[in-house]
Amino acid sequence: MTTPEIVSLAATRRIVLLGEGHTYPEHHLWQLEMIAALHGRRQHVVIGMEMFPRSTQAVLDQWVAGQLDEHRLLLDGAWKSFWRLPAELYLPILRYARMNRVPLRALNVPRELVSRVAAEGWDQVPEADRQGLSQPAPATPAYEKFLAETYRQHRDEPDVPDEAHLARFIAAQLVWDRAFAEGLRAAVAAQPDALVIGLMGSAHVKDGFGVPHQLASLGVDPKDVLVLLPWDASGECATLEPGAADAVFGIEIVEAASTPPRLGIVIAPADGGVAVKEVSPKSVAAAAGIRRGDVIVEAAGVALQAPGDLQEIVARQAPGTWLPLRVRRGKAKVEIVARFPAHPKPDGAQ
Repeated sequence: MTTPEIVSLAATRRIVLLGEGHTYPEHHLWQLEMIAALHGRRQHVVIGMEMFPRSTQAVLDQWVAGQLDEHRLLLDGAWKSFWRLPAELYLPILRYARMNRVPLRALNVPRELVSRVAAEGWDQVPEADRQGLSQPAPATPAYEKFLAETYRQHRDEPDVPDEAHLARFIAAQLVWDRAFAEGLRAAVAAQPDALVIGLMGSAHVKDGFGVPHQLASLGVDPKDVLVLLPWDASGECATLEPGAADAVFGIEIVEAASTPPRLGIVIAPADGGVAVKEVSPKSVAAAAGIRRGDVIVEAAGVALQAPGDLQEIVARQAPGTWLPLRVRRGKAKVEIVARFPAHPKPDGAQ
């Protein structure tokens, strides 16, 4: 099919999901082109974004209404502490929304919720702490297999997964999928005549596993949903499997942006600091000697009051820098230095 034919088809749906590799500028330019093309065929369009948590919805509304400049948008929208990738990747889309008064919808939930589910499981999180999120529909067997393979890639012994940890890892991924699906459905309900376009990592929409599956469980007719994915134009066509998406677009990748720095830990609130619930093998944290059960009380000399404090400090670290940490380990205080790699690899997996 030609691009105009696919755009015309997509314009007949209620929800269009545009995947992305977060660090690839070309993917975001493609998304902007698709948004503009769809907007040319539908009078009312809403853009849902994984990049903003629900708590920033008022900020997005003010931005679209012309009440904030870019500095306040990124500051009040918690960009550096929440999303952490270069804003330049997404600003053209945000500017388009503002210029054309296209409503933006914040789809995500706080990282603390996802981290807590990964550490404790969904059932252990009280309803009051779930950010209004309903229980995700169980993953399909195929999605479980896909997530298990992803999980094993981050373990020291990839063929011997920890079943309890794996179950919590899958539960955490489902939290994201459910949050995005709920946000998209709410946008459709709020403006039934609008085409709702969701921007999110390709892993959340590929093969119909993640968000499409959750949308169906929420009562959205699959015939009303279309999935479009960017695809490496230099890749082999034989690697494409039927059902990956309704259409893929071959896009030439020049160079991906660097991923934001990561310690590689699952964290949760703790008295006087931030509790370490899990440590990813081969991560910066593992190399520094951070252990599960540690409580990080200071980072770069700054006392930590909440997980977001640590996330914001880590996000500011340049490649090759050292981050001093003060850790409470039982009754002992331990001084640790986390060393970030000088040349982080781009991450286009999601």
